[in-house]
Amino acid sequence: MCGRFVSSSNPEEIAAYFDAAPPQTELTPSYNVAPTTDIYAVVEGADGSRRVEIFHWGLIPVWAKDVKIGQKMINARAETVATKGAYKADFKRHRCLIPMDGFYEWHAQPDRKPKQPYFVHRVDGEPLAVAGLWSTWRDQAAGPDADWLHSCTIVTTTANTTMAAIHDRMPVILPASAWETWLDPDNQDLDALGKLLVPAPDTLLTLDPISTDVNKVSNDDPHLIDPIDLGARRTEGPTSPDGIGARRTEGPTSPDGTAAGTLFAG
Repeated sequence: MCGRFVSSSNPEEIAAYFDAAPPQTELTPSYNVAPTTDIYAVVEGADGSRRVEIFHWGLIPVWAKDVKIGQKMINARAETVATKGAYKADFKRHRCLIPMDGFYEWHAQPDRKPKQPYFVHRVDGEPLAVAGLWSTWRDQAAGPDADWLHSCTIVTTTANTTMAAIHDRMPVILPASAWETWLDPDNQDLDALGKLLVPAPDTLLTLDPISTDVNKVSNDDPHLIDPIDLGARRTEGPTSPDGIGARRTEGPTSPDGTAAGTLFAG
C-alpha cells in the first residue's frame, strides 16, 4: 500500500512539470502527507487541457452515504480496479496523476521494533507521477445545494525487485509517455489502460532508511527524509547533531543492501 508521502514542491512547479494549469488554491508543502488530507492531482478536461486540482485523499464513491468510507479507500489495487464496484466507473472515466517527491514504506525486521521506515524516491531526483482515480461526492442529506467533494485514491501494484526488499506492494508510477493515454477521459480501452498498471523498472527507485520520527503524523519537516546509517544506529545509537542518526555518505551498509541511495533533492 501507499499510506504516506512527500509533497514539498509548489503548485507552479508541479503544473510546469506536467504541462498543466496551476490550481487556484495553494496547499502547504508537506513532508508527511497522510490519508484524508488534501493533495494535488493532475486531471485532463474534455478539451484536452491539463490542470492541477486539489482532492481529498481517500476515494468517496458517488453512491457513498458517508465520507468515512474514504478512510478505507486511500489505495486501489491495480488487479481489481476494472471490476470492483467501488472503482470500475472511475477507472473508466476519472483517472488522474498524483505528483509526489517520494513516498514512505515500513519494513518489519526481526531484530528490532518498531518497523524501519524508508523514504522511496527516484534515483534521478525527478518527481513521481503516480496513477490515481478520482470521484465527486455530495452529501444527499445536506440538500441539492450542498458542495461537491472531490476525492482520489492511489493505484498500487505488485512490488518490483527494488521495493520487494521491504514490501510486496508499490504505487503505480507512470512514465511521461503514458500520461496522455492515462489522463484522456475519452479513452475507455480498459485493456490498454490495465497494461499501464505494472511495477516501475527496477532501476527507477532507491530506498533510504530514515528516522522513525516519520511515524508521527504531526512531525512534518525536511529532516524526515534525511537518510540514516542503520549499522551505526544498531551498534552506537544516534550520531548526528539532531539525534536522528548518521547521514549516509557512502554505499549500502544495511545487511540486505537496501539502504543504498542518496538524499532526495526534492
